[in-house]
Amino acid sequence: MSSSTGSTTPTPASAEPTAQRISVVIAEDSVLLRDGLVRLLGSAGFDVAAACPDAETFLRAVQEHQPDLVVVDVRMPPTFTSEGIKAALVVREQHPGTAVMVLSQYVEEEYATELLASRTRSVGYLLKDRVADTSDFVDALREVHGGGTVLDPEVVAQLLTRARHADPLASLTPREHDVLDLMAQGRTNSAIAAQLYVSEGAVEKHVSSIFTKLDLPPTEGDHRRVLAVLRRLEQEG
Repeated sequence: MSSSTGSTTPTPASAEPTAQRISVVIAEDSVLLRDGLVRLLGSAGFDVAAACPDAETFLRAVQEHQPDLVVVDVRMPPTFTSEGIKAALVVREQHPGTAVMVLSQYVEEEYATELLASRTRSVGYLLKDRVADTSDFVDALREVHGGGTVLDPEVVAQLLTRARHADPLASLTPREHDVLDLMAQGRTNSAIAAQLYVSEGAVEKHVSSIFTKLDLPPTEGDHRRVLAVLRRLEQEG
């Protein structure tokens, strides 16, 4: 007597879907650290498409490989100032789908601010000397790749200090400075337009931009032109 059952053939373990490997391009001028990163990320399951000693070859590698993630040092050849983080900004602009992790000994405040200004997703900034555990670093890379933001507390502290001491007048364009100077002389928009040989509409746009950059929203009581001039005079004093 025979019987049949509705059993199914088990799927071999090798046929199970595997997690997608994250492709990475590294920019690091120190050969020891570069090779160390390649070994670390390779052992953690990342695909290291390229490891570059300078910003120029790094950007070429990004263009060629279109990685999921880049790990970038700040100071690289030839001047060892800001080539690396400038390259990271290029990646953010030209390859918005690529996550960016800056790994450096330094906090380049101006460029770090710019790096975070457009969008805060899929970006990180860690200090080499403060990475105490390689597994934490790998976890940080995965978080950035997943759309998260990972910032060293020291980076956050320095950026907050910079923001508190930032001079809003420094954000004005040269033409906006000209307009503000003439406002300080009591000129009307039409008089400013005549002085600068531009239309009155252009002056109105400059004035509106000045109010925005100096954080002077419309109010019922305060005259924004006076407040803008006071900001200028405070800087001179």
